[in-house]
Amino acid sequence: MKTLKFLIEKEFKQIWRNPIIPKMIVGYPIMVLLIFPWAINFEVKNIQLNIVDQSKSSYSQRLINKIDASAYFIVNDITTSYESSLQDLENGKCDIILEIPASFDKSLVKEQKANLSVVANAVNTTQGLLGSNYLTEIITDFSSDMRYEIQPILKVRQAQNLEVVPRYRYNETLDYKIFMLPAFIVLMITLICGILPSMNVVLEKEIGTINQINTTPVSKFNFIIAKVIPYWIIGLIILTISIFITWIIYGLYPSGSIIALYVASVIFIVGITALGIVISNYSNTLQQSMFVVMFFILIIILLSGMFTPVSSMPLWAKIIAYVNPLTHFIEIMRLIYLKANSFKDLLQPLGILVVFGLVFNGWAVLSYKKSN
Repeated sequence: MKTLKFLIEKEFKQIWRNPIIPKMIVGYPIMVLLIFPWAINFEVKNIQLNIVDQSKSSYSQRLINKIDASAYFIVNDITTSYESSLQDLENGKCDIILEIPASFDKSLVKEQKANLSVVANAVNTTQGLLGSNYLTEIITDFSSDMRYEIQPILKVRQAQNLEVVPRYRYNETLDYKIFMLPAFIVLMITLICGILPSMNVVLEKEIGTINQINTTPVSKFNFIIAKVIPYWIIGLIILTISIFITWIIYGLYPSGSIIALYVASVIFIVGITALGIVISNYSNTLQQSMFVVMFFILIIILLSGMFTPVSSMPLWAKIIAYVNPLTHFIEIMRLIYLKANSFKDLLQPLGILVVFGLVFNGWAVLSYKKSN
């Protein structure tokens, strides 16, 4: 135990002597949680819209005003020339074109229906699809208002209407930041506790101190444990700072068990630090270690369901996502933060994290080649 104590003390001294790591422990969570939720956002807003108004009627003007009042669209130009708007679409000056025909008001009054044309730039499929859907919703709402004004009151009363009243659970304001904040906490823990350990053993190889340790009677188990324990503590510090920041800045706090949150975090941190040590054991230079760890970190982040749901991935990607520890830790964080799930609901993802931790910690000990 004394040997392990001295080894851990050595690791902490090396960390605190580093001019970057202590600042990163505090500054990185603050930077990520203050910037990322606002910058990395898949909500589509500020869509540039050109309106080709060939009707020039009071009804078309009311529709334009309704669209302009929306937070999703910026009315870029109102014109009667479809060709000029199409040129803007090709040049990237607008994202969607709404064409209102000359017979818009007459068709609306006489036939109670009118045809509108929506042309969207689908280079960015998300923006094109969501922008078209937003515009369709506004037009449908406008159509509903006009029906009550134009049709006789008797017909309106006799009409059988269905009213849909949506109710949103777990994120009632539909704020995308609320959905992403637990994932950003996971992202920070993954980057810090995955990348820093991957540079640890290989750095000692480069400066030559690993040879001195190899000549001592220190066991491989004690050596690896001493390497990872400081990063376990660092990961928990980052988690605590992140929970505090999300509560103070965004008013978001775990609605479930805070104990379950810390238990899941400890299991994940133990596994991800072991992954970094495994990469470090197999690397001969710091540059090689950085390339390998960034390769694996990038894959587990993109195939974790952080930004896109796993259910929408192809089968081969779903298989990778299922064995990906980040997938299950993000699921646990969102379940605890947003849905207040209990330990019973978390048993399956927790079990996968435990298996991941056992496999990679055993691998880290076995892959370290010590020569006495």
